[in-house]
Amino acid sequence: MAKKASKPAEVQALPKAYVPSLKKVYKEEIVPALKEQFSYNTVMQVPRLLKMTVNVGVGDATQDRKMVEEIAEELSVIVGQKAVITSSRKDISNFKLRKGMPIGAKVTLRNVKMYEFLERLIRVALPRIRDFNGIAGKLDGRGNYTLGIKEQLIFPEIDIDKNPRIHGLEITFVTSARTDEEAHALLKAFGLPFKKNN
Repeated sequence: MAKKASKPAEVQALPKAYVPSLKKVYKEEIVPALKEQFSYNTVMQVPRLLKMTVNVGVGDATQDRKMVEEIAEELSVIVGQKAVITSSRKDISNFKLRKGMPIGAKVTLRNVKMYEFLERLIRVALPRIRDFNGIAGKLDGRGNYTLGIKEQLIFPEIDIDKNPRIHGLEITFVTSARTDEEAHALLKAFGLPFKKNN
């Protein structure tokens, strides 16, 4: 059962010449628009999306290692790339946590897989959130943005019957932007549905 779940994450061979549609949009539409909006001298100054990290923390994992492995497999299926299990860096007695214990899973996406996942997130997953009215627009002050998802079930790859355990995840967008304003404009241009007052 576990092998079947992780197979889609491994079998994603794409043609070498393949260019994701959002990457085309970035080069053909977003770069010229941002260059004009911020009066950049050259296209090299236009901010880029460098990577996306998807992270799942599991509080109950200290008691059940199998749970972390299942969540890592599930995350691999969602993002289309093998997730790694994260471990605690120090002992925290209040949480019954010892250094080296598995506490979650994460994936770092770049280039083709990053654009593919971003498109599925924007066009398929986020619209499936009940009573969805946009995402908060607060960035970290360094041009990066973290989006919290309450339920992994918004991703169509997840079968609720096979994955009855509901958990959240965090998606961090790392950009080359020097300011939050530039990063916000970049992510909005990609299609991230920020709330209107942001």
